[in-house]
Amino acid sequence: MFVVGLTGGIGSGKSAAAEEFARLGATVVDTDAIARELTEAGGAALPQVQRLFGKAFITPRGAMDRDAMRKHVFSDPTAKQALERLLHPMIRAEADRRIAAAKSPYVVYVVPLLVESGGQRDRVKRILVVDAPEELQVERVRARSGLSDKEIRSIIGQQASRQARLAAGDDVIDNAGSLDALRKQVAALDVRYRKMAVSAKS
Repeated sequence: MFVVGLTGGIGSGKSAAAEEFARLGATVVDTDAIARELTEAGGAALPQVQRLFGKAFITPRGAMDRDAMRKHVFSDPTAKQALERLLHPMIRAEADRRIAAAKSPYVVYVVPLLVESGGQRDRVKRILVVDAPEELQVERVRARSGLSDKEIRSIIGQQASRQARLAAGDDVIDNAGSLDALRKQVAALDVRYRKMAVSAKS
């Protein structure tokens, strides 16, 4: 299967790009979506989350409290490592299952920390970076999340730098403009990836 790893910083527009690829017929496998499924009420990771972190990190609905956990792991590197050791193998296993089951010409594998997590690079044929200026990232995240600018910049600071992501990318979507501009870039890449996927099989 021809797999394109889609990545970008918080607020860069990864979800908008992924939605457009899906609309054009690509299979989208989103690691954030898988993580949410694993940690929602009844999710496979929930018993271990409660065992590791306690009931304080479980909502009354029975899901992991994502806001509380985000604050906890950003302030405690040991907790972050523990959560990653638990979730990352489960996320990868489910992502592999979905990629193997894909019937589309190619798969868009959405991994926010693709550049940071060295082990993921050999799982994809191309790295596609969705890029936006930091001020625009902050503005977008503030509008959708209610996080303070300080919290948002702290998250950005723990991710790979914009320069490092761009250096790692085989392809780049410039998402500093309109949604229509994003769609045009995705459409061009869709044509390109379909051709590459055919060439890879021949």
